[in-house]
Amino acid sequence: MRFVNSLKSIDGVSIYPIITLILFMVIFVLAVILIFSKSKETINEIKNLPLDGNENESQNLNNNKN
Repeated sequence: MRFVNSLKSIDGVSIYPIITLILFMVIFVLAVILIFSKSKETINEIKNLPLDGNENESQNLNNNKN
């Protein structure tokens, strides 16, 4: 409980949770806007990146073995 008592003695400490909440909300809203502004083609391309990378790597490994 020492930490809580230390925080209570600081003037204006109650503004920090409000600033943190506003900062979180701004970042969250920007992330949502960024996600929903992407086209379907971009989403499908990003969705298939892990699969495309594995196929290329396995083809390269097979070519190196031959």
